[in-house]
Amino acid sequence: MKFTITALGALALTSTLATTSAMAGGLDRTGLNYGLLFEEGKRAEIGFSRVSPSVSGTFAPAFGGSSTGNMANSYTSYSLAFKADLTEKLSFGIYLTTPYGASAQYKVFPYAGLNADWESKQLAGLLRYKITPSVSVYGGLRSVTSSAKIAIPDALIRGGLAASGSPTGAFLAANASAGSLAYTANGEKDTQSGYVVGAAFEKPEIALRVGLTYESGMTHSFRTTELIPAVPSVSGVGTTIVEIPQSVKLDFQSGVAKDTLVFGSIKWAEWSVWEVRPPGYNALTGSDVTSFDNNVISYQIGIGRKLNENLSVFARAGYEKANGGVASRLAPTDGSRSIGIGGSYTKDNMKITGGIEYVKLGDAVDGSGTRFAGNSATGVGISVSFGF
Repeated sequence: MKFTITALGALALTSTLATTSAMAGGLDRTGLNYGLLFEEGKRAEIGFSRVSPSVSGTFAPAFGGSSTGNMANSYTSYSLAFKADLTEKLSFGIYLTTPYGASAQYKVFPYAGLNADWESKQLAGLLRYKITPSVSVYGGLRSVTSSAKIAIPDALIRGGLAASGSPTGAFLAANASAGSLAYTANGEKDTQSGYVVGAAFEKPEIALRVGLTYESGMTHSFRTTELIPAVPSVSGVGTTIVEIPQSVKLDFQSGVAKDTLVFGSIKWAEWSVWEVRPPGYNALTGSDVTSFDNNVISYQIGIGRKLNENLSVFARAGYEKANGGVASRLAPTDGSRSIGIGGSYTKDNMKITGGIEYVKLGDAVDGSGTRFAGNSATGVGISVSFGF
């Protein structure tokens, strides 16, 4: 059914565009397009998205009450995929994506100099087996390579040490003569593997498909170089353990009228396991650099409409609940609401899908009382696929 395939392409693209909402919960960027496994014949797909966030706040009165400036950098994500049939019942897919990421940078005192970057690439190989014409199972392996770096300015290190209750920390915080307490850490590339398992039910006569997918977590062990010039005991090379969360996702689509399809998803991800706690920083401050307190449930719902044999359009909305609590300075938002629109054009064996999404990011307050409010992000994306 051509329209079903077009709608699935729309769903995959809006999933890519929705990465702006990851700023509200986790570091998710580009997910795997499982719908590609259900298309007929050989197919190759390439996709790009550009996300431009605007995240700023107002410093607490103790810090002067001025604006923090925009602390979130724009970023580009990409995906490459190939799918083919081995037999009438068995097919495979290969994916290259940028699954996780973060890019934060402050330029206004006292947060000036606080910045962090997380980069990752994922290679995944999946198989799908048709048990019956309506029921299939799929799964495989995925390998993620990540690297990270962070810098924390002297003012924030001193403030954290003064509040720690540690006599050594209080001494360092109060004595400028101790030297610079500016902190940097660089985590070298590390590669870890996990697995994917899923099952789907289809009823092609009404364009119905429901799929449930589990992605295992994995544990990065970064070789980390830390530096605080005034504290030689902290400076050095150690290992930083960072957990990448497991997740469960329910995808669905169904025809509701002629040439009209409803689609959506519900995803749970265990982001509460994620924290960055380099050994030297932990020894000095007794805390992590950044972490998430809560798991994340993301909801998406959309509708697609076929206008003619070549063109279809879609609209989609998303939601993540705000959990409250203290926000990390490196991810100072809480929850999100989004809306996206786009369309697909199909000509012979080629399909082009494009769209735009706007995300309203929830308000948050960090541990210093700095309030982040009125923030948003805009994402645009395009994917092109070929059948042969």
